[in-house]
Amino acid sequence: MPGMPPPAADERQTLIEFLRFNQDAFFSVAYGLTDEQARSAPSVSSLSIGGLIKHAANVQKGWVDRASAAPEMPPRDERPMEEIMAEYADQYVMRDDETLAELLTELAKQNAETLRVFADVDLDAPVPVPHDVPWFPQDVDNWPVRWVAMHLIEELARHAGHADIIRETTDGATMYELMAANEGWPETDFIKRWRPRQDAAT
Repeated sequence: MPGMPPPAADERQTLIEFLRFNQDAFFSVAYGLTDEQARSAPSVSSLSIGGLIKHAANVQKGWVDRASAAPEMPPRDERPMEEIMAEYADQYVMRDDETLAELLTELAKQNAETLRVFADVDLDAPVPVPHDVPWFPQDVDNWPVRWVAMHLIEELARHAGHADIIRETTDGATMYELMAANEGWPETDFIKRWRPRQDAAT
C-alpha cells in the first residue's frame, strides 16, 4: 500500500480505497511488536494496540451487519445485557490468551468482508437508526449505507491515530517508518524503514 489512497473513478471505489487505506494502517502500526508490547498500555490511555486491533475488527462487523440488513435491522442480540456489555468491554483489551498474530488474522478476515459488502451493497439503502442507543440521534430514522461507509472510515482513522500515539510511546516508532518497513518502501534521505532499536544501534 502506498502512503495515500489511490485515485478512484467513482464514489463507490473512493469509499472502498479509503476504507482499505485505514484498515491497512493497523498492520503497519503493529509491525515488529511482540505480544507483550501489543498488550501494553504505555500512555495515559488504557488502550493498547492489540485492543484497538480487536475493536477495529468488531466495529466493522457491527456496521457491516447493519448495512447488509438494510433496510431492516440486523437480528436482535437476545443475550442478557451483562453478557453483551462484557463482550463489548473485551473488544478493547488484548487478553493474555490472545496473540497479536491471531488478532491481525481476524482483522484481515473482517477487512476483506467489509470491502466485499461495500463493493455490492446499495449505497442509498436506508440503515435504521436504533433509538435506544443514547449517542445516536433521536430525530433521524435512518442513514444511507454511504453514511455508514464514511462513518467506518472515520472510526478506523480515529483509532489508527490512537494506535500511532501508543506505538510511539512504546518504542519511539512513527507511522511513515513503520509503513516503509511493513511495505518495503525504498529508503531515502528522509524516510528510513523502522528497525528495532538494538539493531539500529549496531
